[in-house]
Amino acid sequence: MSAHYDVVIVGGGIAGLSLASTLAGQCSVALIEAEQNLAYHTSARSAGQLIPSYGPPVVQELTLRTLDLIAAQDAERPEPVLTPRSFMLIGDDASVRAEASGHMHRITHAQALELCPALVPDAFSAAGLDTGSFACNAPVLLEDHRRRAEAGGVDIITGARVHSAQRLGTGWELGAGQEGFQSAVVVNAAGAWADELAVLSGVEKLGLQPYRRTAAIVDVDHPLPEASPFVAAADDSFYFRPKNGQVLISPAEHVPSGPEDARPYPGDIERLVARLNAITTLGIRNVRTAWTGLRTEAADGVPVAGFDAEATGFFWLAGQGGYGFQTSSAIAELAAGLILADQGPGDPAAALSPAVSPSTEASPASRTAEALAATRWSIRR
Repeated sequence: MSAHYDVVIVGGGIAGLSLASTLAGQCSVALIEAEQNLAYHTSARSAGQLIPSYGPPVVQELTLRTLDLIAAQDAERPEPVLTPRSFMLIGDDASVRAEASGHMHRITHAQALELCPALVPDAFSAAGLDTGSFACNAPVLLEDHRRRAEAGGVDIITGARVHSAQRLGTGWELGAGQEGFQSAVVVNAAGAWADELAVLSGVEKLGLQPYRRTAAIVDVDHPLPEASPFVAAADDSFYFRPKNGQVLISPAEHVPSGPEDARPYPGDIERLVARLNAITTLGIRNVRTAWTGLRTEAADGVPVAGFDAEATGFFWLAGQGGYGFQTSSAIAELAAGLILADQGPGDPAAALSPAVSPSTEASPASRTAEALAATRWSIRR
């Protein structure tokens, strides 16, 4: 016998969990995760920074809305998710100018050194600063979504990899692990495996590509103050930030990969350590731990969310790239609205357009939807 739900979400990372907690109490929901633990892959390997100046315009709008939503809920949490931490971009004048957005302002070389004295002065010539950036306590946010989802009646099933999926009549039937599920809507929040789930379901894949991103926690001779900014190279060649007396570093690589439980390549972290020891006074002396996550992207770099154009009831929630946490609450808000409104195939962004809002003044959510509609944030064929 199959269990019946209104919505079955496949994928227990930040995308699936945030949608589950948003839908909780509004319809019957099951969340299925292939691994034994939630958020096992990319979501457990986050850099822990929400940056309004990071990403294309639609991502920046989603980030601002996500920050608003998380901040509103922080008042109810015993431990907050958000802590102010500036984001500083360094490089030559041309690269910083090219990457700086409306949420970032240029600062002088002297100001950059004052904010991060560990930088060697001749290692960069220009800098930009985003003071609206926040450190994100990812484990707290993930646990809060799980708690809210379960409190609202969501059934969370782990260790249940989907092995069959087919459209039957007006709904879907899935086999996952030893259990069966039936639902009107299937949400594909499978991350790096999103295209594989589509093929298994008889749905045309979208060409989503996973990319590697490695990071490490290192011991240093001269720790950064916890108030130090998150520092990134404007040419995307590294970033680093303080972490409880140690330093988190990354070569910020963007290497294509298949869907897998990714591991660091030999030499990636060692080369970065050598470089950072040359351009900073951190004195990195030991790599405590290292990991690699997968950032899955659509060809245009914009998150994909909405009902499939041809497969009725198949909802895509994928392709968040490196913006998963910083867009999660806003995307969940919009996705839940589309699913509950049962818009079906078509242009999902139009469903929340200010043109159909009962208010004459657009809300933050509808302003975000307007930005999404303008960039065609939807399933494209």
